[in-house]
Amino acid sequence: MRGLALPAGIGVLALAWGGPLYAALGPSFTGGMVRHMAVVAVAGPLIAIGLSGGRFDVTTRWPRLAGPIAASVFEFLAVWGWHLPGPHNAASTSLGFRGLEQGTFLAAGLLLWMASIGPGARGAGGIVALLLTSMHMTLLGALLTLAPRPLYDHEACLGLTVLEDQSLGGVVMLLVGGAAYLAGGLVLAARLLREERPA
Repeated sequence: MRGLALPAGIGVLALAWGGPLYAALGPSFTGGMVRHMAVVAVAGPLIAIGLSGGRFDVTTRWPRLAGPIAASVFEFLAVWGWHLPGPHNAASTSLGFRGLEQGTFLAAGLLLWMASIGPGARGAGGIVALLLTSMHMTLLGALLTLAPRPLYDHEACLGLTVLEDQSLGGVVMLLVGGAAYLAGGLVLAARLLREERPA
């Protein structure tokens, strides 16, 4: 599975950052959120599986600095920071800021998934990190979905108003982001219970 995970993750990145997905959704808020979720919740775990335990796995080299809880905090700061109106609008209008935003999302996603599921992950740290990330993704998605006014300067897609587009983007974060990290945490919890049963 590791041999297939890395090219699959790179393929997801290619689809997220270009191709028909971008052509269909363009620079809309929903399009940006689909790209964000594709990077952190789909490509991130696939690439982390492919890289974990290898020479590019920083979590095995610096386990104290790159542990699951520290990675979860970094993910939180990256996600909430780039969804503040100022940084988000900068990423929407500047190719340089957009590249920095997407690079930050990828780094945060990779670090969190490698720290949580890699060979250096032990005990409940990865479970807690993924469940905390699921919670803050769900909260941010709900805030974006229920906001009474547009929070950002962006184009809409699919014939929606700007507010409807923002709400749809929030729903994407709620469903994909919250579910992916929750599922990861539950899989790790089940694995931990299986390992402890024989002991």
